[in-house]
Amino acid sequence: MRSGLDRLRHALMFEILALAIVIPIGAMIFGVPMTDFGVVGVVSATIAMAWNYVYNLGFDLILKRRRGTTLKTKPIRVVHAVLFEVGLLFALIPFIAWYLEIDLWTAFVMDIAIAGFYLVYALVFNWTYDVVFPLPEWREDASKTA
Repeated sequence: MRSGLDRLRHALMFEILALAIVIPIGAMIFGVPMTDFGVVGVVSATIAMAWNYVYNLGFDLILKRRRGTTLKTKPIRVVHAVLFEVGLLFALIPFIAWYLEIDLWTAFVMDIAIAGFYLVYALVFNWTYDVVFPLPEWREDASKTA
């Protein structure tokens, strides 16, 4: 299992890189001032960072209990990313609607578009993070799943 500090590093790196990508592109695509989209991005990232920590800890605990390892197969990585984004949707839609003064449906559509980006981004980022910062147990487990 990852340490608390490693999980914090993961969450911070994930959100900072994502914000650098999503704020300028999102503001342009949705026709929202960059400052407003920046506030939505930063608040959303803060909520997502907390969710990221809790979600990944819970997901890893379940994996460890059910499979005996936290090593993720390709299908598990896809499930991991999808479930993360679904949970985050429910937290962010009301905030986006309130802050941008838009209806819930428009906020939902906007959040789905953003979630689409984050879904692909999360899959790529998490996979890369696991390659760059592997856990010692995975070296042994990788030989069993290869």
